[in-house]
Amino acid sequence: MEGDVVEYRIDRQSGIPAYVQIVRQTEQALRMGVLQVGDRLPTAKEVVAATAINPNTVFRAYRDMEQAGLVRSRRGLGTFVTRSLARPGAEDDSPLRADLAAWVARALAAGLERDDVLALVTAALDEHDEQHEHDPGDRGRKQEDA
Repeated sequence: MEGDVVEYRIDRQSGIPAYVQIVRQTEQALRMGVLQVGDRLPTAKEVVAATAINPNTVFRAYRDMEQAGLVRSRRGLGTFVTRSLARPGAEDDSPLRADLAAWVARALAAGLERDDVLALVTAALDEHDEQHEHDPGDRGRKQEDA
């Protein structure tokens, strides 16, 4: 997949279908600004060669992303990003990202594992959502993001 912007990694032990993993990894790359509008996704053949999954799995993931308006397939040319999910502050070089990376490093150094860190972040987000559940401005912003 040389020259491509994203490489998919399939965790067969996760219980999450491979096509969902591809969609999620693509969405994450779009949010982080790793993938930009106009970038070409790896071909199904390239994904199959790198991950040893069924080509139909790749086609399903790409079809789902196309239906969501994230990518567009162009026969004979490939599948291209049509919409970004990036938000200010999520870029690789943002101060917020650096602060988060430092926090994660401290959490791991303190002996927490990946799942522990994810659980902490999820709990903090859930707590934030509960605190702002009745804030009409926040609810409107969520609807705009949807």
